[in-house]
Amino acid sequence: MARTPVAEHEGRVRALLAPLHTREPEDVPVASALGRVLASAVASPIDLPPFRNSQMDGFAVVASDLSPGVTLPVVGEVAAAAGTPAPLAPGSAVRIMTGAPVPEGADAVVPVEDTVATDDGRVAIASMWSAGSYIRDVGSDLRAGAELLPAGVRLSSRHLAALSAAGITSIPVVSRPRLAVISTGSELVAPGEPLGPGQIADSNGTALVAAAREVAAEIVLDGRVVDDADAFGALLEAAIAAGAELVLTSGGISQGTHEVVRETLEPLGATVDVLAMQPGGPQAIASYRGIPVVGFPGNPVSSQISFLLFVEPILREIAGLPDRSRVARVLDEPLTSAPGRRQFLRGRALPGGRVVPHGGPSSHLVAALATADVLIDLPEDATELPAGATVETWEL
Repeated sequence: MARTPVAEHEGRVRALLAPLHTREPEDVPVASALGRVLASAVASPIDLPPFRNSQMDGFAVVASDLSPGVTLPVVGEVAAAAGTPAPLAPGSAVRIMTGAPVPEGADAVVPVEDTVATDDGRVAIASMWSAGSYIRDVGSDLRAGAELLPAGVRLSSRHLAALSAAGITSIPVVSRPRLAVISTGSELVAPGEPLGPGQIADSNGTALVAAAREVAAEIVLDGRVVDDADAFGALLEAAIAAGAELVLTSGGISQGTHEVVRETLEPLGATVDVLAMQPGGPQAIASYRGIPVVGFPGNPVSSQISFLLFVEPILREIAGLPDRSRVARVLDEPLTSAPGRRQFLRGRALPGGRVVPHGGPSSHLVAALATADVLIDLPEDATELPAGATVETWEL
């Protein structure tokens, strides 16, 4: 049986999930907006800073009063606190703290390091300072009405700081894609439950939920179901009721019996295929009552790599995240690959731009994937590669 190229299936998944890119904005508190994508530009409602303030601890003065070695009477102190300080008369100085409002009449701040306090309540100033020295003018950072942040930025701590400084408490962000994750298999039990004969813990659900959240998706349903068509159909209905925009399944799409995903969705027009890749050959896409379904193999490494290849790039685009890093590295030892299949081997990066395979190619080796730090991406025609050959690797 001819296997479908990976790129062809990538195109199918991208076409199926194209509607996910059309996102309605939602307002969220700034305090909850970390990692979200700004849906529209935000202007500052105030000048930043909103008042003239001191850049240094020192003395506020009138610059024209200064000459080398001049002494001025200290007539007060201004702290960084609410209120308006008294105007400063020419020929005097006022002690001022960083961030404190500069009194009317003062036009320079002399850093405390350039001064000496005298016993008679005066301050000696060693150097000349020009008007504007160490004063932060109103709007010197940003004027009221100017754009504070553009649309499309993914919000980090520095963005939230700027929004808070402008007094903004709520912002429009791109809504997160809502995903349902369904693990299928009568052999599955919840992680931590005692394993009976023939049973395994469900790692696919854990992995897919975490992987989706890592690229800013919202999980509305996380379910596990035995190989029963009615039970699987009930979970699909529950996913729709929960508002899922995309359903991810694992297992149930191979060519044997008890393949509940294939048996349920193929009559509805699902495409169930075998790709020219390892691990992760069996793949499925479908539409269930207008909701896209992407089906991954049940073997845990296959499921994780399938998500990385076919769904993660789309969710990264929506979330404003960069593509997963790919780096060319040099093989530290020779390796072989199955002919006619694009193979993703677990690997470990070594110093000097080298890489070595880690663990075997089998799709059940979850511990080897957990302790790898790259995937070695071998094209379909690469059957034997010597040490020193250059390969593309995906950062994990």
